Order: sequence, then structure tokens, then C-alpha cells
Amino acid sequence: MKALSDIIVTSSSAEKILAQLPKDQKIIFGPDKHLGGYLARKSGRNDMLLWPGVCIVHEAFSETELMKLKAKHPHAPIAAHPECPAYILDHADYVGSTSGILDYAKSMPGDTLIVATEPHIIHQMEKAVPEKTFIGAPGADGNCNCNICPYMALNTLEKLYMTLRDLQPRVEMDEGLRLAAKKSLDRMLEMASGTVGQGDLGAR
Repeated sequence: MKALSDIIVTSSSAEKILAQLPKDQKIIFGPDKHLGGYLARKSGRNDMLLWPGVCIVHEAFSETELMKLKAKHPHAPIAAHPECPAYILDHADYVGSTSGILDYAKSMPGDTLIVATEPHIIHQMEKAVPEKTFIGAPGADGNCNCNICPYMALNTLEKLYMTLRDLQPRVEMDEGLRLAAKKSLDRMLEMASGTVGQGDLGAR
């Protein structure tokens, strides 16, 4: 997919990169339709074609349960990742990437924050600002652990240690495919750092 793409984005770089593309440039945005929809609304690019993919974590948040939680903590702001559905983002006081949410937690007024993203970030928040309270946004029934990514949970310290020790498992690919994927990644890094000229931003 990276090899077929012109530019790769992350949730923290997408808005900056999108702003550098000509307004009349047609865009297919994938794989997350909620992030793409958020950017389209914010930038006014309502003709973006959104790939119908979602993050299973951010899709799991319930507006009804979030409102119940907000009623219990009326003075707590809500911070949400832009991959959340619009009905969650509409209630957010801050929308941003994982690193952006962490920065917001450090600088926000008040001592309690409701967090609508993968809940493992809360550990980092508690380390950074232990005097504040962080509450994970609830899933559909208010009690499930469906907002924990099962794929991220497959990564463990034991597996990381064994991979570094044994240099296994190996991932190998055709060199042409690697270079094609690297091109879109390099373009992301250049545009995120602002080193690409306007003449370089057209379609491939």
C-alpha cells in the first residue's frame, strides 16, 4: 500500500502535509475514513475520496456512554484522537494525535481529563503529570475493554527482547517494492519538515 501511495501521513503530520497540497489536487485518503473526514471538514476539502477503513479502537467509543461519563465529571475536558468518529469528536475539547493529547494533558487547566484514544497512553500521562486524573472513554456497554487494541497488545517486552537477541523473525521483500514504499515515506518526512517546494506537490 505504501508503494502505491504518493505520500504517507501520520495523525500528527496529516494536517500539515494536506495544507501543502494544491487546493485543486484530487485526493484519495486512506485507510482511515474518520481521520480523513476530520481533515476534510477542517480544511474545507469536501471532495476528498475517503477509503472506507477505520481503527477498531476509535470506532468502539460510544457517544451515549461518553455523555454519561461527562455528566459524572462535568468539568473534565475531553481529548480525542482524530480517528474517532465525528459524533465523538463533536464533544471533544481537544482533537489531536497521541503526542498532541499527551502535550494537552500537561498544559490543560484543571486536574481531570477524559481520554478518547487507545488507553495505554494513560500510563504515559500519569508518569508525566501524576497529580492529574485521566479517565479512558468508555466503549459500547460502558465496561468493556474494546478500546484496547488487540494487535498492539500482541507486542510484549519478552517478544521485543527475543527479536533483538535472535534478530528474528525476518521480514524480507523485493528491493523494487522496498524502494517504491520508501519514496512515499521520504516524501512524508520532507513535507512534515517543510522541505518540499510547491513545484514538487503534484500527482506522481
